[in-house]
Amino acid sequence: MEPVQISRVTQHNPSPNCGPRRDGLRPTLIVIHFTAMKSAEAAIERLCDPTAEVSAHYVIANKGELTQLVAEDMRAWHAGAGHWHGQDDINSRSIGIELDNAGTHPFSEPLMHSLETLLPQIMKRWGILPHGVIGHSDFAPGRKIDPGPRFDWARLAQQNLAAASPPKGCTATDFKDLAEHAGYDTLVAPSDLLQAVRLRWNPTATGPLVPKDHAALKS
Repeated sequence: MEPVQISRVTQHNPSPNCGPRRDGLRPTLIVIHFTAMKSAEAAIERLCDPTAEVSAHYVIANKGELTQLVAEDMRAWHAGAGHWHGQDDINSRSIGIELDNAGTHPFSEPLMHSLETLLPQIMKRWGILPHGVIGHSDFAPGRKIDPGPRFDWARLAQQNLAAASPPKGCTATDFKDLAEHAGYDTLVAPSDLLQAVRLRWNPTATGPLVPKDHAALKS
């Protein structure tokens, strides 16, 4: 497995926590996480610990260093339970990127620069479209909140590295229908669904469902 070459130091630290992708699946998604740990080094140690049974394909440190843990053609254990566009086994369908951040502060400029360098490489290799770049909270409402409200999705969208809005063609006015069309699992609790949508598309919103939440999901 050759590490991806980017403008900053690239490290190769293989994790044993991986396996073949199931049913011949190929990556169609890139999932963004935050590590929620004290350092990137601590996160890498955990993601390489066989007793932890978790991993990711990449970790990007606060200072921008990129470490590859799992080959892109292998199934890393980063996603857990969840659904996106009605499909499960997100691990077999995705490439996971862990960002060195606790979710309580902005993501550093060196980290974002490395992410913005890595993403188009992965997208080109696997033919992944901007709508395929999602957060952990997108497909696991109520269970996960990363990369959280401090992550700058708009910045990625401006570079065509993430969706600028949910997929076009949403014409229903019902929030649940709009969310389902965008890919969310609508069988979760309504409050969890609302939180997941807001984390991605309307992170400053609070309180009960309002018309602006419907508008956030419309093209």
